[in-house]
Amino acid sequence: MSKFKFLVSLATSALLFISCGEAEHSHDDMSHEKANEQAQIHSKEANIESALVILYPTEGSEANGQVTFTKMEDGRIKVNAEVYNLAPGKHGFHVHEFGDCSSPDGKSAGGHFFTDHDNHGALEDNMTHVGDLGNLEANAEGIAKVTFITDKLSLSGMNSIIGRGVIVHDGEDDTKTQPTGGAGARVACGVIGISK
Repeated sequence: MSKFKFLVSLATSALLFISCGEAEHSHDDMSHEKANEQAQIHSKEANIESALVILYPTEGSEANGQVTFTKMEDGRIKVNAEVYNLAPGKHGFHVHEFGDCSSPDGKSAGGHFFTDHDNHGALEDNMTHVGDLGNLEANAEGIAKVTFITDKLSLSGMNSIIGRGVIVHDGEDDTKTQPTGGAGARVACGVIGISK
């Protein structure tokens, strides 16, 4: 009987967890406060030089790959992404609030990571979400490779991406539609970890 109660309790908890992750993009005070608390924890990790995320496909997708984040001498971050099994064309590419890829659709990663600016935009616009990284463009074979350097991200402090999620979307980020860029479903998800 106790085993049955445990299973019912576990199933109920799972349903509650999934339902909490259903929102496409939630920037209520609670989630923003939680994101800032996590960032403050990372502010003590000032000597981190590189980070890595392995991207895994969400349900119904085959997209996978990896992204490295390397701290440059001037403090900016070099991003190097390689993603495979994408449809040819552009795909939204973002750092999300939470390092949680447990839901089949990737929505457990929350909305785009932000600190001071709660509006969506282009990578080069520093008055937008910290996590707005623009698009990856896949070739005819479904392979997307991109390298760029940005001062938008950090491996420490308030804009630290350590422990957060990376999402690749099914469609193109138009950099205008609020709050997500209209990039559609999440086809790959991964958690950013400290790299050696």
